[in-house]
Amino acid sequence: MTRPDGTMVNAVYGFTNMLLKLVEDTDADHIAVVFDRARKTFRSDIFPEYKAHRPPPPDDLIPQFELVREATRAMGLKAVDMDGYEADDLIATYARQAAAAGAKVTIVSSDKDLMQLVTDTVTMYDAMKNRTIGPNEVMEKFGVGPDRVIDVQALAGDSSDNVPGVEGIGIKTAALLINEYGDLDSVLANAHNVKQTKRRERLLDQADKARISRDLVTLCVDVPVEVPLDDFDVCEPDMSNLLAFLEQQSFKSLMAKVSSRGMSIGDNGGGKAAKAALQDFAKAEFELVQTEAALQTWIDHALAAGQVTIDTETTSLDAMTADLVGVSLCIEPGRACYVPLAHKGAAPQGGFDFGDGADGGDNNAPEQIKLTRALSMLKPLLENPGVLKIGQNIKYDMQVLAQDRYAIALSPIDDTMILSYVLESGLHGHGMDELARLHFGYETIKFKDVVGTGKAKVTFDHVALDKALDYAAEDADITAKLHALLKPRIAQERMTTVYETLERALVPVLVNMEREGIKCDATELKRLSDDFAKRLAELQVEIFQLAGEDFNIASPKQLGEILFDKMGLEGGKKGKTGAYATGADILEGLAAKGHDLPARVLDWRQLAKLKSTYTDALIAQINPATGRVHTSFSMAATTTGRLASSDPNLQNIPIRSEEGRKIRRAFIAEPGHVLLSADYSQIELRLLAHVADIDVLKKAFLSGLDIHAMTASEVFGVPIEGMDPMIRRRAKAINFGIIYGISAFGLARQLDISRGEAKDYIEAYFAKFPGIRAYMDTTKAFAAEQGFVSTLYGRKCFVPGINDKNPMVRGFSERAAINAPIQGGAADIIKRAMVRLPHALKEAGLNARMLLQVHDELIFEIPQDQADATRDLVKSVMESAAKLDVPLEVDVGIGQNWAEAH
Repeated sequence: MTRPDGTMVNAVYGFTNMLLKLVEDTDADHIAVVFDRARKTFRSDIFPEYKAHRPPPPDDLIPQFELVREATRAMGLKAVDMDGYEADDLIATYARQAAAAGAKVTIVSSDKDLMQLVTDTVTMYDAMKNRTIGPNEVMEKFGVGPDRVIDVQALAGDSSDNVPGVEGIGIKTAALLINEYGDLDSVLANAHNVKQTKRRERLLDQADKARISRDLVTLCVDVPVEVPLDDFDVCEPDMSNLLAFLEQQSFKSLMAKVSSRGMSIGDNGGGKAAKAALQDFAKAEFELVQTEAALQTWIDHALAAGQVTIDTETTSLDAMTADLVGVSLCIEPGRACYVPLAHKGAAPQGGFDFGDGADGGDNNAPEQIKLTRALSMLKPLLENPGVLKIGQNIKYDMQVLAQDRYAIALSPIDDTMILSYVLESGLHGHGMDELARLHFGYETIKFKDVVGTGKAKVTFDHVALDKALDYAAEDADITAKLHALLKPRIAQERMTTVYETLERALVPVLVNMEREGIKCDATELKRLSDDFAKRLAELQVEIFQLAGEDFNIASPKQLGEILFDKMGLEGGKKGKTGAYATGADILEGLAAKGHDLPARVLDWRQLAKLKSTYTDALIAQINPATGRVHTSFSMAATTTGRLASSDPNLQNIPIRSEEGRKIRRAFIAEPGHVLLSADYSQIELRLLAHVADIDVLKKAFLSGLDIHAMTASEVFGVPIEGMDPMIRRRAKAINFGIIYGISAFGLARQLDISRGEAKDYIEAYFAKFPGIRAYMDTTKAFAAEQGFVSTLYGRKCFVPGINDKNPMVRGFSERAAINAPIQGGAADIIKRAMVRLPHALKEAGLNARMLLQVHDELIFEIPQDQADATRDLVKSVMESAAKLDVPLEVDVGIGQNWAEAH
């Protein structure tokens, strides 16, 4: 909802989307969009307090006022406003003029103030509710016909516009009075006859307010309008202007909608055509393939086309254990099929038939035979090097099909999720549902709607085939549409290197890594879990003693009350819920001041997390068939290109704590093998030296100096020889903090020093390394102008909040912009190494298996007798993955477990 330059466009998007739909659906001959020009109108002279209490519009909304007018003009429509009058007055005048000329008028609004205009030929349309408002609907709303709406509003008033009305009288009471006496003047003339005392007194006392209110709510139907009705004649918009406007706002979904369906306005058929196009998009031509002959026809078409979109339906999100249920194929956008393979209890019964295609086929054959027969036909197509296989998160499909029981090596591939990620990382998510909504304005069929809500144990193999067809074939169809939209942009936007040499090439590498997994010692994990449980119990006793009472340590509310109410510690701050904040930063600050209780709670929290997240969870995640843990690497989860790990997350095991190292000991090698850890040394600082062109840093790395000691020497003016370790630690904190745009406040908290001292350190650092400050300023300026920053290899990292008016949001985005080229560059380099290593190892005749990537580290399992050769080759390939002004260095370790190797 922001443009790359940071301008908020959420209101513009909603307006433009709605207006596009309206003009596509209408057969009107004349269309105008009417705006308010200013708050001061003739009503302000009648009653100065009119709308006076309304707050000013939000700052983010003000720049969008003109943009919605631009959107209107871009669609070839008139945007009308006029000094001294509200939009409603112009609408009233034009409606009356058009009706007098014999036209049927539709006012697109749900505003109750406009209901006074409704007649047999003037109706309203509520676009939000898709509801027409005529005389009957006005009667339901006000209890009177349109000709008496003004009288009811005059009595009831309107708090939103500061129209006073008569105190204590609402819409229902006003309608009763008008229906009894006829109109406002008659009600006021008969006020002394009203039986209810308070109502009678208020009508008598406030008659003038009612009359003023009538003047305020009565719309002017004779405004001397400057633009005549004839100017509203509809015509086709200039598509180049419209698309240019949509592109400027980064409304990609609307651009795709307009480009694919066109704009057809005022031709008495445009609306129907647009609806039909959208229905065609949703349904397309979907075929349920249940015979060998039908499947062969689709295979032949795919071979002729040279590409096919594929999507698998399975029983689980765990690709290592999922059973294949069916396969959907799409040859071209709008034409897809679903091949059911193993549906149980579905209607009609079963999945794939085979034979001559006649009804007499052997549909009673065992499911496994049917599945095997269909896969034997699909395998040559899916492995054909001359046919491109397209998927959305195709790594999952490759994993499923690669299982031993299916043995299909899907290749070559394209991935729409990765295409989207390469093009627009940081702007939005890259799941298919979100991409369909973003690019096509289309809501996909949801899995829960197919399997039925409240049926958690029901999986896709139980879905009836008619529902399965729509759901599965739609996935393939949308993926094909996304591919047709996104793939050409890769070359147009010069992202070929990132996509082809880094991301797409990495997919099969990750498939193999995930299938390999890493061996876990369940016995060691259980022992660690028991040890952690014992220590947690001991810590609990100590915490209760320090607190002087028992309480729920995991409850922030109870902990806050102990620390700040009972113990009276300083720094207690309550949030919106009324509870004290007890986050890690708060507890660390208290512990640094020598308070034992928060220090012990921090220890307790860390142990509890390690126990629940790792020692307990990992035991359950060991695959019983392999004895190994198989993590999943997410390729489109970060802004900078870094991989993420999940189920389980092996990238967040703490490395600096003794407990974290103990957990790493549970990751072991198979008998006769060892684990090899290869870790880039200070790669982000090396990239900073290269990208920011810092001579002194480059010289230090080229000379093999201790970079942190060198920094300490430069900044603090102390010799490297015999340096105090504490001084080096401070330099190290600054070195790494600078990469992440650390503030004086952050550095002060990290080093436990005053903010002034931290500020002095940072200023001294920039004074010694002015090129870093220049790099940071240049990077922020580029990001503010372009909306993104780029890595060494051209990866774009978008930072949508870079121009936000909120200084906290903007500051966060600026820090992200500074860091992204460095962290993203490191991610690109290790990906280049990962893509090259499998081939290099194979060429060298080495049997090493790459298992894990954890930030700047790669883990391999290697035969013990190949340890030396593998170490040398891995180090060589990783260090030559990029050519920088400074050398890349890789630290390699070997051991029986991960902790030993690292």
